[in-house]
Amino acid sequence: MYKSLIPQQVSQALLEDLNNQDASADITAQLIPADAKASGKVITRQDAVICGVEWVNETCQQVDKNILITWLVQDGDKVKANQTLFTFEGPARTILTAERTALNFLQTLSATATSTASYVNFVKELGSKTEILDTRKTIPGLRLAQKYAVTCGGGKNHRIGLFDAYLIKENHLQAAGGIHAAVGQAKQLNPGKPIEVEVESLDELQEAIEAGADIVMLDNFSVEETEQAVSLAKGQVKLEASGNMDGEKFKSYASLNVDYISIGGLTKHIDAIDLSMRFNN
Repeated sequence: MYKSLIPQQVSQALLEDLNNQDASADITAQLIPADAKASGKVITRQDAVICGVEWVNETCQQVDKNILITWLVQDGDKVKANQTLFTFEGPARTILTAERTALNFLQTLSATATSTASYVNFVKELGSKTEILDTRKTIPGLRLAQKYAVTCGGGKNHRIGLFDAYLIKENHLQAAGGIHAAVGQAKQLNPGKPIEVEVESLDELQEAIEAGADIVMLDNFSVEETEQAVSLAKGQVKLEASGNMDGEKFKSYASLNVDYISIGGLTKHIDAIDLSMRFNN
């Protein structure tokens, strides 16, 4: 699904740089002779998990089809600092016009993939069954791109949006008449759609189990409460721990063997991967 949106995402990004014009709008690039050729490479300055190959390719194609990219890595690959990611050759002007947009996609999506991989690897080292989920807290316009990046880092996608699964939260429950009413209505309206209910207490967890929820989100449960929830659920529903799951807090919950931990920071608290484009002499 994400692939169909790449041309649109790249077009929008180039619009920001070129003011709805073609590559000739790059007035700095016009300082370079029109027939000048260039070649070089893009390296990463830090360890990372790569994501964004197709966005780089699309950017170069939209700017100038004469830019040739040769990839030495692929999405999902783990790379080391100073490793070459791809080489390029073509018209010097348009290579420089495409540079920032292409690297913006690559550094941002690789950041999400890298962050996800760090959480996934920690869980694996613990020997825990817990899977890492993303959330809807994504960069506007890049929802599917970042969701794809999470999978490149070994994580799993939560629901994509508001259409493919239920997540019945506190305000929904109040407006719908409670857990039993909301879950029952969901089953009638969209049979087969996953139903997740957010709960704030063990009593609400029991009610969600009895109502027939598929997944229960334990909203800001303490470690002790989460342990009790795992014991209470006994595998009757999937359990998801949620609520500022970063740093030391994540480490505490990862050892509890809940089914999922959802982390908004995978897509909203990211540090772009440091990349460098270098022309050959």
